[in-house]
Amino acid sequence: MSEADAARMEASLTAVADAGIDIRHALFDRFFAAFPERRASFMVVDASSRRMTDETLQMMFGLAKREGWVWPLVAELVFTHRAYGPLPIAEYDAFIDMTVAELGAAAGGTWSSETATAWQRHADALKAMIRRARAEWESAMPVGAPQPAE
Repeated sequence: MSEADAARMEASLTAVADAGIDIRHALFDRFFAAFPERRASFMVVDASSRRMTDETLQMMFGLAKREGWVWPLVAELVFTHRAYGPLPIAEYDAFIDMTVAELGAAAGGTWSSETATAWQRHADALKAMIRRARAEWESAMPVGAPQPAE
């Protein structure tokens, strides 16, 4: 399944790239409409939107390809995001789902139900991985716990 998923996912990414569509603008407009209070967390939206969009797509595609680098990256990003305060898991979920939706809208006629299912399968896997990383970090380093002296 993962090989077929990866092929479908790659084809949709190629179609969007060939069309010259940058989904991050619509994605962040949609995200900020859903979570307007989050805009203040972004010092430079242009830079952050590029990175967050690319990383989200790469992690889902990496999961489809069973890449070993995905888990360490997810764990690192979840830890880094702790600096922004307690981010509701609903925001992570929404951003991932919005990424898939915007990619589908940009892919147009090349987007099929099989492609949507492939992306959603790995979006759901990414969301589960984020939950796991959060739980592990919270267990290892609870918020407010004294930190070791350097």
